[in-house]
Amino acid sequence: MMKLYWSPKTRSLRALWMLEEAGVPYERVLVDIRAGGQDDPAFRKINPMGKVPAFEDGAAQLAESAAICAYIAERVPEAGLAPALGDPARGRYFHWLFFAPGCIEPAMAQKFVNFELSPSAAGWGDFNRVFNVLAGALEKGPWILGETFSAADVMIGCDLLFAIERFGIVDRRPVFDAYLNRCHARPALQRAIAIDEAG
Repeated sequence: MMKLYWSPKTRSLRALWMLEEAGVPYERVLVDIRAGGQDDPAFRKINPMGKVPAFEDGAAQLAESAAICAYIAERVPEAGLAPALGDPARGRYFHWLFFAPGCIEPAMAQKFVNFELSPSAAGWGDFNRVFNVLAGALEKGPWILGETFSAADVMIGCDLLFAIERFGIVDRRPVFDAYLNRCHARPALQRAIAIDEAG
């Protein structure tokens, strides 16, 4: 059985949502990061970085939420959370799946701590470019790949949920609000949020 190592109010929400979308049985193992649970040597064997989420599926062990989402999509193809092998849409699927940790998160960090860096030197460009590009992509909607919901929406949706609704560091835009409304309407996200809030 798949096993998710998680902690509430963290990036673990991505993996929770993804597992709920996949609709397969899984076990949750709470890592109490307030009490230093991430420093437990047994947990460090699964994720040497000592961060959540982390994931096991039999002998497979991995961390990094985008990798976990990609793994689950491949492991449960019947859930339809990734374009099939050979589908040209896989190019943009991977682009957006990794846009979240590669561009959105650093742009949020840049804004949060208010540091300046040359857009040509920063791998993500800059804060405004990241969210303008994302807004332009979402205008085609309803999902980041068009008509089909995917693991990339789990990553993008969670980042916008945190950036706009929880942290307030990204200004609301009609395109973001409409997208988040569609995300919140998904029963799998509703279940994941309920699990996260019950902690």
